[in-house]
Amino acid sequence: MQLNDPITKIKGIGEKSAEAFYAAGIYTVNGLLHYFPRNYTTMPEAVTIREITKEGRKTIFGKIMSTPAMFSSRGKTILSFYVSDGTGRIKINLFNMPYMRKQIQPGREWYFSGACSLKGTEILMSQPKFLSKEQYEAECGFLAPVYPLRKDLTNTRLQKALKEVLYLCEDIHEYLPEDIRAGENLLSIPEAIRQMHFPGSMEDVYAARKRLAFDEFFLFLARMELLKQGPEKQTSHFVYPEKRSQAAAESLLKQLPYTLTNAQKRTISEIQKDLASGFCMNRLVQGDVGSGKTIVAFAAALAVVQAGSQAALMAPTEVLAAQHYNDICEMSEKYDLPFRPALLTGSVKASEKKRIKAAIADGSVNFMIGTQALIQEDVETRDLAFIITDEQHRFGVRQRMELAKKGCEPHVLVMSATPIPRTLGLILYGDLDVSLIDELPAKRLPIKNSVVDASYRTKLYQFIIKRIREGRQAYIICPMVEPGEEGTEITEGLANVVDYSEDLKQKFPPDVTIDMLHGRMKPAEKNAIMQRFASGETKLLVSTTVVEVGVNVPNATVMMVENAERFGLAQLHQLRGRVGRGEWQSYCIFVAGSDDGEISKRTQERLHILSETNDGFRIAEEDLKQRGPGDFFGLRQSGLPYFKIADIYTDAELLKRVKRIVCEMITTGSESLANLRQALYEKEEMDYIDFHGICL
Repeated sequence: MQLNDPITKIKGIGEKSAEAFYAAGIYTVNGLLHYFPRNYTTMPEAVTIREITKEGRKTIFGKIMSTPAMFSSRGKTILSFYVSDGTGRIKINLFNMPYMRKQIQPGREWYFSGACSLKGTEILMSQPKFLSKEQYEAECGFLAPVYPLRKDLTNTRLQKALKEVLYLCEDIHEYLPEDIRAGENLLSIPEAIRQMHFPGSMEDVYAARKRLAFDEFFLFLARMELLKQGPEKQTSHFVYPEKRSQAAAESLLKQLPYTLTNAQKRTISEIQKDLASGFCMNRLVQGDVGSGKTIVAFAAALAVVQAGSQAALMAPTEVLAAQHYNDICEMSEKYDLPFRPALLTGSVKASEKKRIKAAIADGSVNFMIGTQALIQEDVETRDLAFIITDEQHRFGVRQRMELAKKGCEPHVLVMSATPIPRTLGLILYGDLDVSLIDELPAKRLPIKNSVVDASYRTKLYQFIIKRIREGRQAYIICPMVEPGEEGTEITEGLANVVDYSEDLKQKFPPDVTIDMLHGRMKPAEKNAIMQRFASGETKLLVSTTVVEVGVNVPNATVMMVENAERFGLAQLHQLRGRVGRGEWQSYCIFVAGSDDGEISKRTQERLHILSETNDGFRIAEEDLKQRGPGDFFGLRQSGLPYFKIADIYTDAELLKRVKRIVCEMITTGSESLANLRQALYEKEEMDYIDFHGICL
């Protein structure tokens, strides 16, 4: 067996059982070896049922009292039965495990370990492990990995498959010189993989994760440095005299009902100089949420289309692409601008796509706006001169390069609202010229923030209803899509969109229309939901963090974030940017801790920063200072999908050291980097799994 073999080569995984692995994105042996746990748990000491007074993961020893009932709910098969230990009884639910029915026999005794919740006077345990006395004693003190789970994929199935192939990680070659590995105190790659899956202690986990984070940073930074090894500046065929660009921008800006900030004017001037330089622009515009990056991009694109060339804007979601399209259509009509825009996304009908692509090819469309549909092979442009990518960190290097190939050395402008500490930004965006929009538009009311515990929830609901009846709208953000999605050991007590929205429909009056939104929905469904919310038809949107990217609903004035302690400050700030975009006072409430009012001191200190300031860059700096080594077990923190293991905040010092090492290896002409250059040539969109799979 080899690393690149399909997982069906593994003993016990056939075509049917492989579907559960495919759903989690695991297709090869190497992919399985790099499917790492989200958390690690130890077996809690057994307690009596009477002693369970708070929610959380518990272990009990009891007797099955009833034959299980089996029923379906929201597409899930549920087995439900009762267990007693003489001090009380507990209800147990198993999801999508109908095969367990034969093992659940009245009178049998087991240790049950799982997440407990309190439903009135009833105690409910969901998806517990069944253990014999011997198994319970063996697991006490044992560090058990908890994996991100999908339908029909269990921890047990994953560990069984991993034990079959773990020896193959020895085939992963070392690329680092021994003196660097020793100097940085790094494990070998095989040892790091073994210790991530089967650690002896948390110290083993931290050491393994450090090595894997190092490799992710190394690949990212080496790729960036190697891309820069070409000519410093690439000549552009599209040159727009600065005075002409200034005149074009002025024709738009003088008609706007507001005045641009000095930071916006400075950024436009920097872009105009790039367009007139004779070299390809490669500029990042980084500005906080609501700082007005989009109007800057439109003003720059205006000079290009007035000169008879084409521009393109690629957004990460259909919702955001549609918003940009509607904005440019409205501005073109209102201010008599020469834009002839078209919207190209995956949900556009085939006949309409064909018409739009023909219009792009012959130049009838001079401003194409869309998603990744813009980089399809059959999209041909006449003279694409200017490319804008919004929320640029959401796109890979290859995707941005594919769009650039649609033109002939076009100018490229990338935009990001994700606040990143400036010291780290210089490393992450070292291949770009950076413009910083560090002012918010005038006359915008600052958002009022508060941090409360979950006991305030009822009062918050009343506050939301009051604002909605005044004509406004609101968001409620949950960290999960549905219960048990990531493995029950780490989801206890976390709010989920599916149950939360159903619960609110029962609690809220019927005039408060409620919708739910999450990333697993089909694009057309998500678009329809966001259109209902944007139009005001939906008053309250219960969502995951899918709304953090560029959704613009000025009428939404309240955001309530459940389990706020589970998010990084930078991501909470991104979410907060969805309100405060209109003329009305807006509010953001961060709900943390448990229903009994307990919020840890550290959580209070972290979230208090959000109450003190609305400056995303200051928040990013504070987030960097406050993060601890355990934060990488939380939900996605940084909002930057470059890395699966590494985190630019937790691992900031490591990132800086890797940058130095990469530069030294380039200077000394490392053979490893020469091999990596060849590998990147063959596969541009390489991740660290592929990186470990090649012979360096």
